[in-house]
Formats: sequence, C-alpha cells, structure tokens
Amino acid sequence: MNVSGSYQEQESWYRDAFIKNLTVVLLGIVINYINGGMVHTFHREEVLRENPRYVLFIHLVVNDMIQLFITISLFICTYVFLTINVSVCCLLMIAAVFTTKNTPLNLATMAVECYVAVCLPLRYATVCTLRRAHLAIGLMWATSALTVLPDLFILLATEPLSFFLSRVFCDRDRVFRSIYSLAKRDATNIILLVIVWLTLLYTYFNILFVARSASKDAKKAHNTVLLHGFQVLLCMMGYVQPMMLKALIQLFPGSFSGVQFTAFVLTQILPRFVNPILYGLRDKTFRRYLKKYILGWSRPCGRMKSFS
Repeated sequence: MNVSGSYQEQESWYRDAFIKNLTVVLLGIVINYINGGMVHTFHREEVLRENPRYVLFIHLVVNDMIQLFITISLFICTYVFLTINVSVCCLLMIAAVFTTKNTPLNLATMAVECYVAVCLPLRYATVCTLRRAHLAIGLMWATSALTVLPDLFILLATEPLSFFLSRVFCDRDRVFRSIYSLAKRDATNIILLVIVWLTLLYTYFNILFVARSASKDAKKAHNTVLLHGFQVLLCMMGYVQPMMLKALIQLFPGSFSGVQFTAFVLTQILPRFVNPILYGLRDKTFRRYLKKYILGWSRPCGRMKSFS
C-alpha cells in the first residue's frame, strides 16, 4: 500500500514537473520568436538602424532574450539536475543579474529619449545620436556590473575553494550568501529604482505639460513614458520575489511547488512578454516593417512616425 502510494506521488511529481517545464519552454519560444523577428527586422532596415530610439529598443529586446534564455535554463536545471556546480551557477547567475538590472535602466534611457524629442525638439539631432545611444548602452552594462561583480569578489574572499567545487541548488541567495552581499543587493536595488523612478517621473510630467499644448506627438510620448512606468513596475516584481514567495507560501502552505512556479512566471517571464508588445508592436513604424518580414506583408513603408 505504501509502495503504491509512493509510486503515485512520484508519478504525480513527474507529471507536474513536465507540465511546468513544457509551459515555461513554450512561453520562452513564443516570446523569443517575437523578439527574434524584431531583431531581424531591425538589422534588415537601415532606417531603423540609424535611429537612436530603435537602437535603444532593440538593445532592450536582445537583453530580454538573453535574460529569458538564462532564467528558463536555470528553471529546467532545478528539475533535471536539482543541484549544479557552484562555479557554473555563479556564471549563470551573474549573467541573469546583469540582464535583469539592464531592463529598468534601458526603459529610463528610452524615457529620456522621448523627453528630448518632445521637450527639446530643436536639440534632438545633436543630443540623441547613434554614438550617444551606444554610449548609453555601455553605461547600462557598466552600472549593472557595479551592482553584481562585488558579489563575486565578496564570494571569493569569504568562501573556501572547496565551496566552488561543490554542488548547490542554483539560487542567488544560496550562492552569494554573505551578509555583505545581501545588504549590498538591497541597497543597490533601492538606489537603482529611485534613480529610474525619478527619471520616469521627471520625463513624464515634463512631457505631460507639453502634451497639454495639443501636440499629437507629445500626447503619444506621454503615453509611451506611462507605459515605461508600467514596464518598470513589472520588472520590480523580480526585486520583491523573496517577499512575494513568503506571502504566497503563507497563503497556500501546501502548494510550495505551485507557488514557486507562479512567482517565476510573474517575475521572470511576464515582463519579457509585455516589453515587446507594449513598445515594439505598438509602434506603427516598427510594426509595419515587422509585418513585412514576419508575416510576409510587403506594403510600402511611409515616413517614420514618432511615438506611435
């Protein structure tokens, strides 16, 4: 009787694991298919490659593709291997944190580009150049590096060599487990989010003031920055994931696995699904070119329209 019950529990666990992994993989394929189409469209059209707005956007798309691939790979590893080598986990975790931190920084930079286009139109050509767009992308990666690389140095200084040769369940708090790393993580999260939100609020209210002058482009830019704020809210769920897990586990104490899966989808997949739809597919110019390559539509493309 006990053997039969144990077999049924094991069969239920395998079925549950298969459904969750299949769901995550299918979502990842769909999202990265859409994102891949956008990257393909961007590289095929010179008019997009020469526009700083779309350079920043496509960086967001590529960043999300990398982040999604890494996090889904880690999710699958927790079911297939359960534990992995600490050194491998460190590399994957650093890449995941890099790309996760880049997203709100990228959105804030795109909001600044909207602000310059609407509030300083005469200076747009000199302020928003391709060179400065690439420089902004470099600064994003440098800022993200400053938030995560100290964790690696703290780990090297506080853990013995044997720890790096051991195996562990690949979770950030289990690898970068020093109290200094935890304190630094909370501090850098707060600082980055304050900077991002101040940038979004400043650009939003300035564009809102201009939008009252009945400028059509200003009103569209105002909506765009508002959507950036919504995207940042979704990205923030990744920062509050530990607290979200604790709250959900208290509400559903007998569904730990289901709670973890729900939290993973909400914090890691949903924001990556919303980003290309809210900005890329919403933009009339980009959408017109995207249809041409993905759906085989070959309508002639007119002049670029701002903040569509």
